[in-house]
Amino acid sequence: MKCEAKEIFNCMHTSINIRKIMALLLLLPSTLLLLIMVFLPLIQIINSNQSSSEVYVISTLNSTTAETRNCNMFSGQWSPYPKGPYYNNETCPYIIEHLNCIKFGQPDREFLKLRWEPYDCELPLFNAKEFLRLVQGKSMAFVGDSISRNQIASLLCLINSDANLVDVTREYTSKDNAGYFKLWYSIKHNFTLTIVWSPFLVKAMDDDPYGYDHSLSRAMNLYLDEPDEAWVNKIVNFDYVIISTGQWFLRPMNFFENGEIVANKRRKEDMEHNLYGYRKAFQTCFRTIINLKGFKGSTFLVTHSPNHFEYEKWNEGGYCNRTKPYTKEEMLKYYNHWNVLKSFHDVQLEEFREAEKEARKKGLQFGLIDVSEAMAMRPDGHPGKHGHLYYNNVKVTDCAHWCLPGPVDTWNQFLLYMMKGISTPI
Repeated sequence: MKCEAKEIFNCMHTSINIRKIMALLLLLPSTLLLLIMVFLPLIQIINSNQSSSEVYVISTLNSTTAETRNCNMFSGQWSPYPKGPYYNNETCPYIIEHLNCIKFGQPDREFLKLRWEPYDCELPLFNAKEFLRLVQGKSMAFVGDSISRNQIASLLCLINSDANLVDVTREYTSKDNAGYFKLWYSIKHNFTLTIVWSPFLVKAMDDDPYGYDHSLSRAMNLYLDEPDEAWVNKIVNFDYVIISTGQWFLRPMNFFENGEIVANKRRKEDMEHNLYGYRKAFQTCFRTIINLKGFKGSTFLVTHSPNHFEYEKWNEGGYCNRTKPYTKEEMLKYYNHWNVLKSFHDVQLEEFREAEKEARKKGLQFGLIDVSEAMAMRPDGHPGKHGHLYYNNVKVTDCAHWCLPGPVDTWNQFLLYMMKGISTPI
């Protein structure tokens, strides 16, 4: 079996010197030989579960075979799947309008007929009934930016026919805040689902206090050691928390720590500068969750979601009109944002590893949903010019978000798989 699992999901392989063992067996009485032949497989299994370094595996409720426990679900390829998507723009009322690619004229349907296929095992299809059984009497919160909203819209569509969810947002927040916080409840399953808008995870304010600059490229003031109270005040009693953000860290930002400004880049984008803020934001986020009094839930980090603007930026005429996914080789050759994606991804993994160690000491579970490479292969999965997205009353091409239905549905396949057996240290 091919072992390519990387980062937090590592293949385990420790061998026993079989030749030496067999040589000893020739010297043993036949009765003892029989006993050893019976117990040797057990010794090998136990030995394979030992390592001098920290090892993490995935195990499911229904299966603990070597394949499901040691496979890296996030290393694979997109393969043809003629059955198509789980839902469509007519069967799901939760599709975000500007992500409703089919409704607004997307002529291509082939991007809907692909399925993520890990190299060494199979990613189970999403099963709404199984998901709802797991969340019976529980609660789930998504925290992040519009990409996080993209994923929760996918989840709503995937469970729509079985969940009977009701939007109860107005009962818990004012009309003015409805765009920053949404809440759904399933009476049938006693399941609460929410999303909290927090694109920076830490306290953030516009650099322009009087609101004269309304552009999306305006600078933001980030208080890197102060978590965003928008989510801190809401997640303490939640059973699952899914963190997903990244795109907003590509803009000009000023950084504050201990109440003092530590870096000023009001009108200039600087990748090293932005990565510093990205790292600090995740450190603060993870530290807050780990030390949050009363929190006993499971936390999942969804890694950075790539965009596929070609030739220009999103507001300078960039576009994405490819109709087929990349192979891994094509991705490395043609994907022109790979270095940026890798930089953000590396920061996330480094901070996740450290946080997971600390969380484990307190009995908390952290899981990683690594979508970055899989989604970098999908330049065909964005709304593009069919996204019906406007900026300053001008329609713009969207090569950052994902069509619904589309590749983002795979994220919830990963989520369900992880929920069935969150990454557990051995």
